[in-house]
Amino acid sequence: MTSLRGAHVIITGGSEGIGRAMAAVAVERGASVSLIARREEPLAAAAAELGDSARWATADVRDREALAGAVATLVEQAGPCDVMVANAGYARPGRFWALPAEEFRHEVDVNYLGAVHAAAAVVPSMRERGSGHLCFVSSTAGLLGVYGYSAYSPTKFAIRGLAESLRSELAPDHVRVSVVYPPDTDTPGFAKENEVKPPETAAISGAVKPVPARKVAVAAINGIERDRFTICADPLTAMLARGAGLLGPVIRRTMDRQVRATQRHDQTP
Repeated sequence: MTSLRGAHVIITGGSEGIGRAMAAVAVERGASVSLIARREEPLAAAAAELGDSARWATADVRDREALAGAVATLVEQAGPCDVMVANAGYARPGRFWALPAEEFRHEVDVNYLGAVHAAAAVVPSMRERGSGHLCFVSSTAGLLGVYGYSAYSPTKFAIRGLAESLRSELAPDHVRVSVVYPPDTDTPGFAKENEVKPPETAAISGAVKPVPARKVAVAAINGIERDRFTICADPLTAMLARGAGLLGPVIRRTMDRQVRATQRHDQTP
């Protein structure tokens, strides 16, 4: 079991959304929390809201050296990292042929390599100490491809592969690994996605009510404390995680019907 009482938890993408909510729950469980993101103002506001148990440092997760430097500063202030939550990420929905070529690279750099860089900043110390916990934030779209997320979904599938590999590699060092699969979540990032979603994607998303960020955060923190590898916050994602091979075809057919219905509606004079 991973105890958060007195633990130092570092969260990338911690200034808003799921990261900020996870920080709040971790503090409630007795942890000391460090937040990392690019923008100073929301970081400072989030840390101030969390109180004396929180601190922050700015870094772009795409920059491995800058992120390592931010982690080193926070470790100097609060001690070794006991739990690293690689949460930083974003999505820009759009049809494959309409997205700029550079968008695919950018989402890989932020969503996938950002998680790699976060893990790289703490794994050596965790291995040396023989303890620690890595928590990667994927997505339901990391279990099942969704119309309009051809740039985003593959990066979240990659997170799953990274976590599964590290789980095996780090087990002899007693370093635990978890993957969180949030569904559509009520966050500022999700609101931005809604502004640019293709109608077909909006129809699929509209069939499922987004969950509060705190609900995802509580599920994630509970999973970390119980050393669960797979962490889900809603029944549908949990079923997908257990049996995507069986449920995938059913859900894909449902989404295909929603796409066809939306396209027929848009073509109606």
